[in-house]
Amino acid sequence: MNPEPFLALIAVLTPAILSPGPSIIAATQMALAQGRDKALPYGLGLAFGASLWCLFALFGLAVVFKIYPPLFQAAKIFGGLYLLYMAWGLWRAARQPLPPAAKRRFGDGFIGGVILSLSNPKPALFYSAVILTIFPDPHGAAIYAAIYATALATELFWYATVTISMSTNAMRKRYFAAKFWIDTTAAVALTALAALLIFNL
Repeated sequence: MNPEPFLALIAVLTPAILSPGPSIIAATQMALAQGRDKALPYGLGLAFGASLWCLFALFGLAVVFKIYPPLFQAAKIFGGLYLLYMAWGLWRAARQPLPPAAKRRFGDGFIGGVILSLSNPKPALFYSAVILTIFPDPHGAAIYAAIYATALATELFWYATVTISMSTNAMRKRYFAAKFWIDTTAAVALTALAALLIFNL
């Protein structure tokens, strides 16, 4: 397997994960309030739950496109437009205050994080659009497993890094100060992906 698409997947997921949103802020706030021992399992649960949307997107896309091939082109256009919508939202939010943290209504442990991630279906659309762009025609169990493993490893790495490092106020201030650059980088990356998806038909 060519490593370039997997590196591209990591490059796109990284700013999207780190862009200050409700889930990542919830993990950050737990790290500050309760320490890494409690925050780390919760953050890993959030990461694992988010990665499941990648799995759902992979198998859902494969089944639908096999049954209705014309939907492939339509999905690429829709996915590109969705990425542009996300990019515009990130660009506008770059200089705005941080959004509120997601409520930990399902508990503070690993399972609570998983359920909270699965309660938000937006990552399914994101993963669908990204996979369509980077892996337009994946075939075989090996490539599916590699795509999911890359997404899972990236999610776990960054959520673990955030929950461990955010145990100190100094790191918290640095993270929040970088919000503009994180949001802007994510917006530029998503715009580039959207252009590839829409115009490379």
